[in-house]
Amino acid sequence: MQLSVTFRHMGASDALKEYARDKVERIRKYFPDPLKAHVVLACDRGYNHIADVMITLHNGIIIKGEETTEDMYSSIDLVMAKIERQVRRYKEKITHHKGQPTIHGQREIIHSVVEVPHEAEDAEAATMVSAKDEPKIIKKSKFFAKPLSTREAVMQMNLLGNDFLVFTNEDTHEVNVVYRREDSTYGLIETGAAGKTSAPDKASEKAATAEIH
Repeated sequence: MQLSVTFRHMGASDALKEYARDKVERIRKYFPDPLKAHVVLACDRGYNHIADVMITLHNGIIIKGEETTEDMYSSIDLVMAKIERQVRRYKEKITHHKGQPTIHGQREIIHSVVEVPHEAEDAEAATMVSAKDEPKIIKKSKFFAKPLSTREAVMQMNLLGNDFLVFTNEDTHEVNVVYRREDSTYGLIETGAAGKTSAPDKASEKAATAEIH
């Protein structure tokens, strides 16, 4: 297993690094190499000890978790316990996911963070808005939307602990988005030809939900 440990806002500790390695290595009993893991150990405000772990499996599936306590060893224990529960829950589905050895079939996505100025309170003030007050991009990043089925996308979203996931639909080859709804179901946004011919419906959500529960 390739493991890297990063310390932020705290001194590096060989003892913590070895402790994290020992905990993360336990994932190897579930999946074969090659495995990659990145552990970030950070201290916030002097008493919040944060353990952030991201593990990339041999087939490209990513598992992520984060925990915060007042003790770094406890944070590591809790985050790895959370990840191991997720691994046991999805082990069979993860194992059957073949993955993509290269970026072939993946769509390049640009993610931008946009800063929007405060809206003018009246019409007169609105006419005085200058070019510098227009929305501006303050951060831009690039990532690749992996080819996945809708069910695999929901699984990957949950393994990351996110509320949505952008992916390439392996059947239509179009960019899709799955997202978590407030009523505990999952939504699917389709683009391209699929999005034009049919809007996301309950059938899509039920298919995704069936795979989770």
